[in-house]
Amino acid sequence: MSRAAQFAVFFLVMVAVLGGMHFYLWARLVKDPAFGDPWRRLLTVLLVAGALAIPSSFFALRARPTALVEGFVFGAMMWMGISFLLFSALVVADALRWAGTGAGAMWEWLRRVPDPPADPERRQFLARAVAGGAALAVGGASAVALRSALAEPEVHEVPVRLERLPRTLSGLTIAQISDLHVGPTIGEKTVRRVVEATNRLRPDLVAITGDLVDGSVPALAAAVAPLAGLRARYGVLFVTGNHEYYSGATAWLAHLRTLGIRVLRNERVEIGDGVTSIDVAGIDDWRSGGLAPGHGPDLPRALAGRDPDRSLVLLAHQPKGVEEAVQAGVELQLSGHTHGGQIFPFNLVTGLAYRYLAGLYSGVGPAGAGQVFVSRGTGYWGPPMRLGFPPEITRIVLG
Repeated sequence: MSRAAQFAVFFLVMVAVLGGMHFYLWARLVKDPAFGDPWRRLLTVLLVAGALAIPSSFFALRARPTALVEGFVFGAMMWMGISFLLFSALVVADALRWAGTGAGAMWEWLRRVPDPPADPERRQFLARAVAGGAALAVGGASAVALRSALAEPEVHEVPVRLERLPRTLSGLTIAQISDLHVGPTIGEKTVRRVVEATNRLRPDLVAITGDLVDGSVPALAAAVAPLAGLRARYGVLFVTGNHEYYSGATAWLAHLRTLGIRVLRNERVEIGDGVTSIDVAGIDDWRSGGLAPGHGPDLPRALAGRDPDRSLVLLAHQPKGVEEAVQAGVELQLSGHTHGGQIFPFNLVTGLAYRYLAGLYSGVGPAGAGQVFVSRGTGYWGPPMRLGFPPEITRIVLG
């Protein structure tokens, strides 16, 4: 399926989901509370406008970046996050109410008590209380989530033991940056801040595990320019994520090389002093095969001719194929893509799709011989919000 066809399918599904979600919000926030005019009309217009703004922002992303476009996209994406939290809060409230109503009805039935007459005023009071409570709770959660997303990424140190690691390389550090998503709402200031924070770690190697950009090279070249300032003893490595292929992967790979970043496309490099070393391999994103000619993950090609006694670290954007990688000799896979779920309770949905959601998983693969670390991401995608899953830069310490 072509990239245009995939976008069309994604867009149609998104519109259907957004339409259903916003109709539910209208029913619970406008219809059930029975607000009179002008409030009823105003809230209806705002919900319709919000529903239309979200898909419209995806087309705005393709326009020439201006302050107006960036402001519109930021607002639309913020509403995407708020509407999701409202939807979640109201679903929980409805579930609790229905559970309580069902239990009460069962109790009354067992007691053979007739149903009480309906009370419209009580029903309206409860609807308004639920709507108001959800709005207040979501307003507070949204403020916390916005602050978390825009804050400097947390730095986590993760010690990882590799059985085949040479003793002379014990303590080698890899700084992992993942899912930065430079684009309309993440710009040069954030990139510079990430570069400075990464350099303060004094890593031996920097690994960027995909989804670096959301936009074309002409639109974002200035924003990513600070990446040329990344400093590491063994350099900076990069593997593609799915969003590079939505943004023109061929042009981006060429541009990243001009910034001193080595792109690994189903290949590996030796990291060490020439006498003792480890292998670091990188593969194309799992979705890339259908998005760009000549692209696609090929682990056998990346590992061809390697010494099986040498330690092996794999960079792969999505935490997939872990078992196969371990069987091929990979001791540690570094991935991202999931964002850890980014916004609670969306992590519950993401967790159903990905076995490895966030953090370090040991004892994976055949005979429990492998490990995989999944970054929560250094930026965010979509809503400028992170609730319960703050952005991170990871300092992997091999031992």
